[in-house]
Amino acid sequence: MGQKVHPYGFRLGINKPWKSRWFVERGYDKLLVEDVKLKAELREKLKAAGVSSVEVERPGNKLRLIIRTARPGIIIGRKGAEIDKLKADIQKRTSREVFIDILEVNKPELDAQLVSEAIALQLEKRVSFRRAMRKSVDSALRFGCKGIKVRVSGRLNGNEIARSEWYLQGRLPLHTLRADIDYGFSEAHTTYGIIGVKTWVYRGDIYEARKRRDQGASTPVTTGAFTA
Repeated sequence: MGQKVHPYGFRLGINKPWKSRWFVERGYDKLLVEDVKLKAELREKLKAAGVSSVEVERPGNKLRLIIRTARPGIIIGRKGAEIDKLKADIQKRTSREVFIDILEVNKPELDAQLVSEAIALQLEKRVSFRRAMRKSVDSALRFGCKGIKVRVSGRLNGNEIARSEWYLQGRLPLHTLRADIDYGFSEAHTTYGIIGVKTWVYRGDIYEARKRRDQGASTPVTTGAFTA
């Protein structure tokens, strides 16, 4: 059987950054558990805001959260009331100085996590899985993605035998490391059981970072008219 590697983990350090960025010599396990719990709780609490990802940074004894969302207004609230409440709540639980940065996702149709959540939401509302998949794929292609694949697994349309169905449009080079492939997973909790939704979005190749790095490394420092 074909073994699939996680598209994000496969590209870590090449063209994808770590989602948690910190270093400690002692108490690593406690901070790791804190990270996982924080991310899960924030996703649950801010479900309506369309959260794509939560990144964690720990400079010194501070805690910095970077939340990427499709609807930042819901998190910030009127005059920043909601974000202050959220900050105070996290500060109380972690006993650390908390900073929260909100980044807006300009094109939610090209964000794999948000696409999978949108499909899961439709499945919970008893929309036909084929229709939900088609709709998401068409809108992603309309917004300029190079390729998209959606896979749903479980008791589709309430069938007694669980199965998987997938839909692919465009290109999806999973083994090309320079390919910018976004991956998202979510679950639809239906009356028949859980239906898993996986989404892969291919947004083109990433050349710029490497090109800039190479130029920076190879540019000679000139001290006169002649360089050796």
